[in-house]
Amino acid sequence: MLGLPERRLPSAEFLLLLPFLLLLLLLLPAAPAPHRAAYKPVIVVHGLFDSSYSFRHLLEYINETHPGTAVTVLDLFDGRESLRPLWEQVQGFREAVAPIMAKALQGVHLICYSQGGLVCRALLSVMDEHNVDSFISLSSPQMGQYGDTNYLKWLFPTSMRSNLYRICYSPWGQEFSICNYWHDPHHDDLYLNASSFLALINGERDHPNATAWRKNFLRLGRLVLIGGPDDGVITPWQSSFFGFYDANETVLEMEKQLVSPLELLSLSAHTVVLSAPDTEAEGSTLWGGGLGRQRELTLSLPMSFFHAR
Repeated sequence: MLGLPERRLPSAEFLLLLPFLLLLLLLLPAAPAPHRAAYKPVIVVHGLFDSSYSFRHLLEYINETHPGTAVTVLDLFDGRESLRPLWEQVQGFREAVAPIMAKALQGVHLICYSQGGLVCRALLSVMDEHNVDSFISLSSPQMGQYGDTNYLKWLFPTSMRSNLYRICYSPWGQEFSICNYWHDPHHDDLYLNASSFLALINGERDHPNATAWRKNFLRLGRLVLIGGPDDGVITPWQSSFFGFYDANETVLEMEKQLVSPLELLSLSAHTVVLSAPDTEAEGSTLWGGGLGRQRELTLSLPMSFFHAR
């Protein structure tokens, strides 16, 4: 029986902890005085072929640096089960996060990795009364995936990205999570008609819940998008920022996309984009505020935490 492909989390612990330290500094206040409210709970959603075990060091780190923070790393759809259709996963995670949110009157933070970022974005769309304060999308293919990776070669060994649409844009293919966000820029019509997940949450195809989903998403207080050119898996890497290929495989940045995510980002109360440069010698750039109100802050972060091998 085939073994699982290699996981994407860094082998060196500090490579994972350093970027999350930055995120915690951004999202969590200073240590609370006795009369202040406790930290908001943190919910972590893993990615493809991962499990809650992959985030054990993050859990320990948050507990150490922000004692008293309730952290839940959801243990659902682990390993091969992460290939289940994404709407099935959304329903499972929804049932898991609802009681956590119900107890958190001040709201919660979501940290969602890779495929988990799509699960979380769908959660924010379909949950009418969610109270997510901050949604951190960590190296997630928000506009889809179009690249040959070890995961695809393991799952579909006889296919390449140029012909994978034949599988993914079939009813059978849509039973695999990867195909739910496979986005072939050379077969856009097939994608729009066959995609049972991404085309819907992107608002690229009309559906009766579009208005309600938009309203639900806009309940979000802050959106944090993280990605970089050394990602190694998400293709194009700009998909982490809602950028994607046109028919010529030229990347159109987020601002040039015509789908609803751009509108949602523009209207969000606070959008933060953290991008990584090509080399480890350079710093990362953080943009804060809405898309029309950008301010720049340069930070030094290791690049290999993005889907490191």
